[in-house]
Amino acid sequence: MEKEKTEDQIINNTEETPENEKNSEAKTLSYENNLEEITPEDKIKELEEKIVRQYAEMENQRRRYEKERDDAYEYGGFSFAKETLNLIDNLERSKLTLENDENLKSSEGYEKIIDHLDIIYKDMISILKKNNIHPIESIGKKLDPNLHQAMMEIEDDNKENGIILQEIQKGFMMKDRLLRPALVGVAKKVDKKQQNLAENDENNVEKK
Repeated sequence: MEKEKTEDQIINNTEETPENEKNSEAKTLSYENNLEEITPEDKIKELEEKIVRQYAEMENQRRRYEKERDDAYEYGGFSFAKETLNLIDNLERSKLTLENDENLKSSEGYEKIIDHLDIIYKDMISILKKNNIHPIESIGKKLDPNLHQAMMEIEDDNKENGIILQEIQKGFMMKDRLLRPALVGVAKKVDKKQQNLAENDENNVEKK
């Protein structure tokens, strides 16, 4: 008896009720309506938008590739050029060492050595310029944080604050890119009040 009831329950559960039939019909109508809403014109418009997007992506990729290619061509030797500047620095230091050596100054070959160092230096600068690498103008210029790096302040009442008075290390540009900033010393006007106070303090100490 129980077995028959169970089979009847299974059959009843699998049979569609009027409510289930309505839901099924509603889903079918909804699907058909969606199909009807997508007209050929809409489909064409959708495809056109996809084509435009893909074309825009391809164009962006092409521009990125061209920029990378141009950068590689224009600035491919950037690292090499930066390392080359060390040779110029060493050459300048060698010349400065010779010029400060009083014993060498009195020797016969001193002038020839200095002249040869100057020729080598000029040749190196000329080679750099031919490869679009130029030294940055510093002395007498206003400090530009994009080109110069201030290493010290030099008190000078005759110059405006920030005017470059000393070049510690020469800076260079490679075309429109900074290869190395110039290390400089800039002018700083003396504060008269502080100067007077300092002088008064010194005078008071001397009197005591």
